[in-house]
Amino acid sequence: MKDSINIIGIVGTGAMGRGIAQVAAEAGGRVKLNDSREGAVGEAKNFIGALWARGVEKRRFDQAHAETLGERLEEAPELADMADCDLVIEAIAERVDAKQQLFRQLEDVIAPHAILATNTSSLSVSEVASACERPERVIGFHFFNPVPLMKIVEVIPGMRTAAWVVEATEALGKRFGHFTARTTDTPGFLVNHAGRAFGTEALRLLGEGVADPETIDRLLTDQGGFRMGAFALFDLIGLDVSNAVMESVYHQYYQEPRYRPSALARQRLVAGLLGRKSGEGFYRYARGQRQESEEPAVPSASPMPVWISGDDAEARRLLSQLVEAAGWPLERGAGPSEAALCLLTPYGEDATDSALRQQLDPARCVAIDMLAGLQTRRCLMSNPATRRDVHDAAHALLAADGTPVSAIRDSGGFVLQRVVACIVNVGADIAQQGIAEPVILDRAVELGLGYPRGPLAMGEHYGARRILTILENLQAATGDPRYRPSSWLRRRARLGLPLTSQGLTLSSSVASHLATSQ
Repeated sequence: MKDSINIIGIVGTGAMGRGIAQVAAEAGGRVKLNDSREGAVGEAKNFIGALWARGVEKRRFDQAHAETLGERLEEAPELADMADCDLVIEAIAERVDAKQQLFRQLEDVIAPHAILATNTSSLSVSEVASACERPERVIGFHFFNPVPLMKIVEVIPGMRTAAWVVEATEALGKRFGHFTARTTDTPGFLVNHAGRAFGTEALRLLGEGVADPETIDRLLTDQGGFRMGAFALFDLIGLDVSNAVMESVYHQYYQEPRYRPSALARQRLVAGLLGRKSGEGFYRYARGQRQESEEPAVPSASPMPVWISGDDAEARRLLSQLVEAAGWPLERGAGPSEAALCLLTPYGEDATDSALRQQLDPARCVAIDMLAGLQTRRCLMSNPATRRDVHDAAHALLAADGTPVSAIRDSGGFVLQRVVACIVNVGADIAQQGIAEPVILDRAVELGLGYPRGPLAMGEHYGARRILTILENLQAATGDPRYRPSSWLRRRARLGLPLTSQGLTLSSSVASHLATSQ
């Protein structure tokens, strides 16, 4: 059965439906298109045809092949025209009642062997299937926009979906050239669930006045290697869309603190600050181009003695090299002199608590984020008592070799530490719940969200024990259960085990799935 899906119906020919139709035709399928709006199918065929024409112009394939592809797209004016389909994918409005009504109509038309697939991004597959006479043949088949470029599709069995339906749908996704990420029927499924921490923690940092959107984004992209900062991403997607997903997942998980949205986002939403589509969001846009301000100038400061905390031996070594390369005097004693600039290297702790814990004068202390080292942008954090001359001296020292420096206000966990720790924590909890295999989770997030690494691989890259320390310190300082460490992370960090496996040998079925999905 798994290789017998040759005729594919698509109901709804908007951006998602068009994209699915394109990849289905390119994979050799015969595709039947239906849309309730008059003229929509013709528009979709013309749109896809224009893409294939450009493919000919760029010599990706010849004219004869483009014509063959075009012949695979057929208009199905009535749902009854879907009678011979092996699988029908709905890509209509994101409403349970609309999808249920459509599937009930299709059940009266399609053959007993045919599969009903929903492209929903947030609704329960089991709930959609509950209205069907044969819920066992209903499955989630969630693509990402633009479908031809986003080489991932989530395969989501409902509570009653038959095994043969899952097998056949996964095989079809692979024929499309997509990584098929099997996940359970939970709110946000896999990718949208795993992506909850990136934006919500950035909003929390903004709401606490730690830094402005540009500074936060620069730290996430330059230090963390993310393709786009959280606020630039909000503006690209549209805050109306992003906030709806944040609130939906939060409420579907019964107000789980890890997914808590921000009142700041709701305020901006009602003010119409949606992002690119409205001309202003967290950034302003002129002729579609994001307007960014210049970075603050590096302050001038005379060299002063520097003392570096011994909390982290590797961090102390790297900072010592930086101080010596800049030609500033380096103090190597157990404690600083009364004239020294004190550099602290906390994880999950703010500059205030770090200084007081080490019995140092807070006025002469600044903290440096060493999670990502010193090779890229550097983050300098002062505390409320830090003297201006001390702050400026630290900034000048860190920027002496031309590396950009971002200064933020006191915050447990800086910017990158907080965002990364929350991403890893949510990913670890997904693994703990068995929503997806760890290796599938990481690959799906890399493809679906464009992160430099999947959440669990990210945790291993920065160190699971260090991530756990950041979360424990944040939770202790704030009392917020948002930062409570996942059991998956806590156990593996303390045992020194990798986050990216179950702790046992990877099953042959999962290994085979990965080998054939990439």
